[in-house]
Amino acid sequence: MTDLLIMLYPWTKALHIVSVISWMAGLFYLPRLFVHHVEQAEKVEGLPPVFEMMEFKLLKVIMNPASIATWIFGLMLVFTPGIVDWGFVWPWTKGAAVIAMTGFHHWLGKRRKDFAAGTNTLTGRQYRMMNEVPTVLMLIIVFSVVLRF
Repeated sequence: MTDLLIMLYPWTKALHIVSVISWMAGLFYLPRLFVHHVEQAEKVEGLPPVFEMMEFKLLKVIMNPASIATWIFGLMLVFTPGIVDWGFVWPWTKGAAVIAMTGFHHWLGKRRKDFAAGTNTLTGRQYRMMNEVPTVLMLIIVFSVVLRF
């Protein structure tokens, strides 16, 4: 099995990067959709269902599959011999940030359900602030992997 992981390493790494980019795009965009949903949707008749459809499709069609692929290819990289040295801090900081990113993803999913149920209580300003969460986590992940401290 380890020989197969070593042989697949370049493909696994490339697919992991593509998956991460797709996931991050959704994590950046969904909170912005929520901002506009809160601030603009009620101003135009018939617009709330359009926002709900866009939010649903972004989460279910792009973000969920991309997050699953990110985790699968990431775990394949973790189990590829010689890639991760657990004696350093970086795999632990990256792992913690990825878990936090996954938690944020699920939090966004719950907020989407709130919009669909008509029970959203957060403001556009609060969604703008939450939009910074994936940026901070991305910085932790990238610096951990690149600098390998």
